Amino acid sequence: MKTVRWGILGAANFALEHMAPAIHAAKGAEFAAIATSSPEKAIGFKMFCPNLKVHDSYDALLADPGIDAVYIPLPNHLHVEWTLKALQAGKHVLTEKPIALKAEEIDQIIAARDASGLLAAEAYMIVHHPQWQRAKEWLEAGEIGQLRHVDASFSFALMDAPGNIRNRPETAGGGLRDIGVYTFGSARFVTGAEPVDITARIMRENGVDVFAQVAGIMQGPSGRFTYGSMTSMRLYNRQVVTFQGDKGMIRLEGGAFNANVNDLAEVELHRNKNSVLVERFPTANHYVLQVEAFGRSITEGVAYPCPLEFVRGTQVMIDKVFAAAVEISL
Repeated sequence: MKTVRWGILGAANFALEHMAPAIHAAKGAEFAAIATSSPEKAIGFKMFCPNLKVHDSYDALLADPGIDAVYIPLPNHLHVEWTLKALQAGKHVLTEKPIALKAEEIDQIIAARDASGLLAAEAYMIVHHPQWQRAKEWLEAGEIGQLRHVDASFSFALMDAPGNIRNRPETAGGGLRDIGVYTFGSARFVTGAEPVDITARIMRENGVDVFAQVAGIMQGPSGRFTYGSMTSMRLYNRQVVTFQGDKGMIRLEGGAFNANVNDLAEVELHRNKNSVLVERFPTANHYVLQVEAFGRSITEGVAYPCPLEFVRGTQVMIDKVFAAAVEISL
């Protein structure tokens, strides 16, 4: 497989901790350049990639003929602008979630992708992880019978960080854009369903949502089921997703979204008078798998597992939640 030479726009902590090492470790990928106006921010990246080229601007990296693809971990409100610029510069682009703030903004990215013939995608890594692929396989095989209900929770505590982009309205922060993509998108990925009715309650601080409770009905290939979810940036760490049928249940807990970071990646199949089958994936790294899938799509023409059309569907659900939300206070 041809090697894809990657550049990263910005020296974000998330890129340093997760995506840059994943690009460096992935088969068929080379972490070749980073763009930052502060050379000292590149030091951590050069610790494991000493030959890394450092550009002093995003535009300079996009103009680098030695770069095939770029990863964009910039604040949310900059994603559409720099995704489009990357495509215009002739680069394949993987942009951190959410790739856009409204569903209609994704349409222009899809149009630019199609016009350029390049690959543009959102960095929605969980669909590349075998625990989620197994959950989808079990559901489609009828292991839990008729699906009746899905519930999902994702929370973490981010109280004392006013400068964090998640806590700032001017950078399009908030819990729904940051982690609602997981509680909504995971349900859509496993079930193939879309919401047909949604109610929501949201609590805000400083103009960003810090708690959201969502309920609704979703329509999938095998029928309708109820849905409920909770996201919060002000609660103790929790990651749980349950798919409940009339004959069994599929459950992902602990490492559901941050696999093997907060807890071990595993998926449980409950059925047959409370018997439980557990599959564990201690070595799978969904960031590495994501980079490798992206590379195969570029070099071999393999269909990308998480196209922008899927991403748009999740953004539609987020838009509906914001539109339906009732503001609450505690």
